[in-house]
Amino acid sequence: MEYLQFEKRYSQHTIISYQTDLEQFFSFLKSQYDSPPLLAVTAAFVRSWLAEMRNENMTPKSLNRKISSLKSFFKYLMEVGEVKQSPLTTIVSPKVGTRLPSFVAQNDMNTLQQYVEFPDTWKGLTDKLLLNVFYATGMRLSELINLKESQVDIANCQVKVLGKGNKERIIPVSKDLINQLKDYIYNKKKLPGETTSQTFFINEKGKPLYAKYVYNVVKANLALVTTLKKKSPHVLRHTFATHLTNNGADLNAVKELLGHSSLAATQVYTHNTIDKLKEVYKKAHPKA
Repeated sequence: MEYLQFEKRYSQHTIISYQTDLEQFFSFLKSQYDSPPLLAVTAAFVRSWLAEMRNENMTPKSLNRKISSLKSFFKYLMEVGEVKQSPLTTIVSPKVGTRLPSFVAQNDMNTLQQYVEFPDTWKGLTDKLLLNVFYATGMRLSELINLKESQVDIANCQVKVLGKGNKERIIPVSKDLINQLKDYIYNKKKLPGETTSQTFFINEKGKPLYAKYVYNVVKANLALVTTLKKKSPHVLRHTFATHLTNNGADLNAVKELLGHSSLAATQVYTHNTIDKLKEVYKKAHPKA
């Protein structure tokens, strides 16, 4: 766990996921095989663990993550000389069907930004701005709640984001959003009590926002404009990327804005809505 935290610089969320997977695997080994030593762990043990989870109707995506956690663990054990070979070399990950990301239609986002009213309170100001920031930047939830005032560059109309693996990326934003961010910083000083937090988004007590609060704000407000089943901050990230690609943005540029390490992760946004396809067809096909 320390290696993942300090050497690999994984997020706390990822580290907890790895730890949960490994504890689950060793709990299985204890119950089924009387806790064999690491050197005695074979591919057969891993397969029986995966089979048990398949019988519990675990999704291929979740199984793949558990396989990934084990592969990472045994790779580390090989590096430090604890084992000579990984039992995962013959384990094949199940295929995961490509699922198109959910996103909010452009006219629905316009409705949210122009017609949904927010109370004239610090909470109302905060809620409206965080929704605007999600849509304008494609930030992840963790990136938004950990955003610092120092990362907002008002002079150059850009925001520096600290992403996965502590990788920095710069996202340009509109003059209008920069003015909103500038006003928010100014209004912070008017809050009762001394606000010492350098975290950008805070509640009326001057404390940083927590993830569940932001999630609930996004869910409640998206419910006003869309019938999508998923209404999470990540849907706004998908919306940001989809609207960019639908309006002709270069895929490599979208990759950089999202902070993806490979283009493969960004290519899912090359899909188009059926309305967009109809529009292109009508404009381009001679018989349309």
